[in-house]
Amino acid sequence: MKKSIVWLASYPKSGNTWTRIFLSNYLLNADKPVPINEAHRLAMGDSIAKTYRMVAGRPIDVRDVGLTLNLRDKVLQAIVRNGADVNLVKTHNLRGTVRGVEMIPEKYTRSAVYVVRNPLDMVLSYARHYAMPVEQAVETISHRDNGNAPTEETVAEFLGSWSDHVESWTSPSPYPVLVLRYEDLLDDPAPQFAKLVEHMGMTLDEDRLDRAIRFSSFKEVSKQEKAGGFVEKSAGSERFFAKGTRDQWKTDLGEDLARRLRRNHRDVMKRYGYLK
Repeated sequence: MKKSIVWLASYPKSGNTWTRIFLSNYLLNADKPVPINEAHRLAMGDSIAKTYRMVAGRPIDVRDVGLTLNLRDKVLQAIVRNGADVNLVKTHNLRGTVRGVEMIPEKYTRSAVYVVRNPLDMVLSYARHYAMPVEQAVETISHRDNGNAPTEETVAEFLGSWSDHVESWTSPSPYPVLVLRYEDLLDDPAPQFAKLVEHMGMTLDEDRLDRAIRFSSFKEVSKQEKAGGFVEKSAGSERFFAKGTRDQWKTDLGEDLARRLRRNHRDVMKRYGYLK
């Protein structure tokens, strides 16, 4: 079976959506921005409940975690059976084994892109997205058993702590993994997104790159969300694209919570330049 899946992976609220919107604009190369509510068509998610129902071929309770885990391999098989050279698949799952099920099987994987973000900023977006107090979010992203509970629309997702997740995706791999820092994408987007284009095996065109960056900018996507909403916004949050800046933690995250995150994630934060 063809190894065609390119995983677009990240911990939640770390830049996965931005990356997918950029790729949509680069791939389609249109003269106007791709609508944000259509970007998912170029990169499906690995936790969409209707896919699991389709593969099962019968009505199932997608809140049954054991059942959906057992169906996961068939879901991934269905993706690669389309014969495409590349299938972009978004995931927030860690790269590892859950209840004996390999979440990111090498046998289907061509490569991966992993976007990492400073947890001091990410936790603020995480708290807004999941409608929880920041204090709770700090504890949640530090818990080894952290995950997203199943709903009628999505099956369970297995995240682990922020450090566990980052280490799972950036450890030595049998296939290429491009690691991008969210902060570098903000500060100097052209060379970073150029790396992404080349990692995907596409020809790099400077004009096309510049246009895709502009069409996926925070200003553009927030304007679109304000005008027509965004299908990926959680029910508990006011909006999906809130600020999109870096170092927001310096004014919005209490020093005690910042110390707690540094203590819990010191090694990985240091490795990616988040401890000065």
